[in-house]
Amino acid sequence: MNPIEISCRHLERMTDDTGLLEHALGAVPRRKEGYTTDDNARALWACSAIHRLGFGGEKNDGTWLRLADIYLEFLLWAQKDDGTFHNNIAYDRRPEPETPSDDCYGRAFWAAAAAWAYLRDDTRRLAAEAILLRAAPRTAELKYPRGWAYSLAAYSLLLTEQRPPVQMDRAGFLKKLQAREQVNRLERLLLDTYSREATVDWHWFEPEVTYGNGVLPWALFAAYPASGSETTRRVARESLDFLAEKMTAPEGWIRPVGNRGWASRAHASQWDQQPLEVMKLALAAREAYRVERRSEDAELVRRCRAWFLGENDLGRPLADPAEGSCCDGLTPSGPNQNRGAESTLSYLLTECLYHEICAEGMTGPDLEREGEGGGNSETAKRAERTVTEERAVTEALG
Repeated sequence: MNPIEISCRHLERMTDDTGLLEHALGAVPRRKEGYTTDDNARALWACSAIHRLGFGGEKNDGTWLRLADIYLEFLLWAQKDDGTFHNNIAYDRRPEPETPSDDCYGRAFWAAAAAWAYLRDDTRRLAAEAILLRAAPRTAELKYPRGWAYSLAAYSLLLTEQRPPVQMDRAGFLKKLQAREQVNRLERLLLDTYSREATVDWHWFEPEVTYGNGVLPWALFAAYPASGSETTRRVARESLDFLAEKMTAPEGWIRPVGNRGWASRAHASQWDQQPLEVMKLALAAREAYRVERRSEDAELVRRCRAWFLGENDLGRPLADPAEGSCCDGLTPSGPNQNRGAESTLSYLLTECLYHEICAEGMTGPDLEREGEGGGNSETAKRAERTVTEERAVTEALG
């Protein structure tokens, strides 16, 4: 069986000895735009997951680990003495003026938890553990759902991950983090938010579907093994199904809610489509499959990956698998050819989620049969674009 190898070429190109640069012009990094903690947190998460699963390949595994070190160093540096994180950093390493962000805190806290759980050696886990312990007291100050969601997923991972801490015993570590109390509190905050907004025909946490949507059902699915709450699992399922419907074109391919106007009860914007939204839908579907083992969730992850490879409204690929890069978005005139950090990491994480599903024996429907005879010819054409790749993955997995 040939190992799966996810390319790190573009991520390596975008990274210097400080961290991951935020933007690119085409595939060329734009140094003047500097760095963000958001992107370096996503990168630490991606590198840790790919390293843990062995998807970096034997030849490149050391590169993935070296990159993880850089991003872990960045988070240690960007974390303030009070446990919060400064997000925007200029190329000369000066912090830029900004308003503190719950989202940034949540992403960094989740990334540190992922590194703590996924990296193999304690010398690196020690740094992630220090970040978590310093940041944990600030969780109580979060005010917005996405910050709650990332933090809930992080605490849930820490509660369910059985690896021992580096600096103390497991019980003392979880007590110092107040992990159980935080799971209960954050879970309740998200459920209360959902109960206030959801109606018979609107199974969502807010009056509009805006940005970073998949993290909300993802966090509740992630919390279910830690809390055992059937209400949590029900709301996670309702909200994921609702989001998947909002993000699916009538023809069957993924159509993320566009950032030109978002989606309300009366309207859904088609453009511009963001890779981040597709990755977060895949993230929620992967967690749902982990909890409920429904084949439709595995298929949703496959369709999210297919969006990057050309199964989308324009039939145009956004990702370059050989480089491990991704265009910044899909516009009415085609892909935005700039290949920045956020979009590239969205693609890499989606690849990781997809191959993790494949490794468990779920590779989606028979695409040849889907494209046979009758039906929508455009759907058949789009399906054919991925059938060769799907066959290769299935054969590689035996």
